[in-house]
Amino acid sequence: MDRKKISRALVSVYDKTGLVELGKSLEKAGIEILSTGSTAKVLSGAGVKVIAVEEYTGFPEMLGGRVKTLHPRIHGGILADQSNPDHLSQLAAQDIAPFDLIVINLYPFTETIASGAEFAECIEQIDIGGPSMLRGAAKNHNSVAVISDPSQYGFLATALDNGGFTLQERRELAMKTYRKTAEYDIAISEWLAGELNQSDWRAKVWKKISDLRYGENPHQAASVYLDSTNPAGISSAKQHHGKEMSFNNYTDADAALRAAYDHNEACVAIIKHANPCGIAIAGDIATAHAAAHACDPVSAFGGVVAANRIVSTAMAIALSEIFTEVVVAPGYEAGAIEILAKKPSIRILEIADYQIANEELRPISGGILIQQTDLINAVGDDSKNWQQVSGEKVSAEVLRDLQFAWRSVRAVKSNAILLAKNGASVGVGMGQVNRVDSAKLAVNRAGGRALGSVAASDAFFPFADGLQILLDAGVTAVVAPGGSVRDAEVIEAAKSASVSMFFTGVRHFSHA
Repeated sequence: MDRKKISRALVSVYDKTGLVELGKSLEKAGIEILSTGSTAKVLSGAGVKVIAVEEYTGFPEMLGGRVKTLHPRIHGGILADQSNPDHLSQLAAQDIAPFDLIVINLYPFTETIASGAEFAECIEQIDIGGPSMLRGAAKNHNSVAVISDPSQYGFLATALDNGGFTLQERRELAMKTYRKTAEYDIAISEWLAGELNQSDWRAKVWKKISDLRYGENPHQAASVYLDSTNPAGISSAKQHHGKEMSFNNYTDADAALRAAYDHNEACVAIIKHANPCGIAIAGDIATAHAAAHACDPVSAFGGVVAANRIVSTAMAIALSEIFTEVVVAPGYEAGAIEILAKKPSIRILEIADYQIANEELRPISGGILIQQTDLINAVGDDSKNWQQVSGEKVSAEVLRDLQFAWRSVRAVKSNAILLAKNGASVGVGMGQVNRVDSAKLAVNRAGGRALGSVAASDAFFPFADGLQILLDAGVTAVVAPGGSVRDAEVIEAAKSASVSMFFTGVRHFSHA
């Protein structure tokens, strides 16, 4: 296999990780090294022989370091096609020697903006010379190998031992370089757009974690990617045990996490086919799990369980007796993983830094929809701002159940009705094409537990018929957005049943 020997290298890096070792290995291989600024100082200080770029170009750094490598003697050596005699003769006429290797990493722009730095400081961390040299070397990969990240130094060391890079290896390095500069430019343009409050152009980078066995169905290919700008989600969860995650495991685990983290109290959400079959809050996570499971034990079989607190051994013991596909939590008590891992197939995931994303992206044919995430933080989500439209003043216990039901119904696919009692769901009606059927489903699933429960509806009752089903089942209080042209009819039905009804003025549809 043909390998191109490396005789001359340009090294200019912001991140000095592994730099001295790199320089020594290049020097040992007999490679001439050109370098800039602080990179040259570090290498020289370690006893590595380097030629300063300004010495080679005959032109000093200027503009506070903004101009140092933007010179024909540098870019000519990078861009010359060494298989083209005309290019080589032009270099010789200008006394320019070609480069075989470029080692560059960029100013830390993303880290700077993440730190909350001032605008001017962020601007100064936009690298110009680095991307120019990287892109030039990547374009000219037929002649030049380009290293764009310290993680590639091991690969470079192997190549040096083998006599250089193959063409295929240089192409792969070029591809990775263009990805690096593209991601860098996206970060800058998105940051500037945010500073200017512009939203007419969007870009994002996802990095593949792995291929999946298949998608929603066995005939569909699928992969999982990490959002490089917001990794604090299910895609970055640490798996302690169990089978590989499937496409459906990921979607259900994501929905379960979101449902659990909609609550401030210790909460467990059990999800099946993207819908909750149980949600509960309690003073401890084991009690919350028991109450969530009791909502619909039949549907919970083979479900996905998420907790917003560390899984205790008590919860692990109870959960280990139930067939569960996935459990995900911010952590596990000592011994809890061992208890759960007695089931060989259960996937045990840990995500310590979960955050609800600020945006939701939804593909459509030929495009994508982007919306703000439906967070439960509107004025109408606070019970202090609810409007009571019927019935007597409710007790503190009933109001807490109404608040719980309102937070929980967001996780249910619309049309959504959720019945709750004592901080736990007791009946859920989801995904129906009319609110009457959702009400019937919630009541049927609750059975006798509907009596004395409270109800939440994710949107207004368009007619009184859906509400009437809940009233006939013995629901004692209801929370809904209100806003129907027939609100008066709905309110009158609640008044006739002496049921307390509250309007929030905000709805929580969930369609995907």
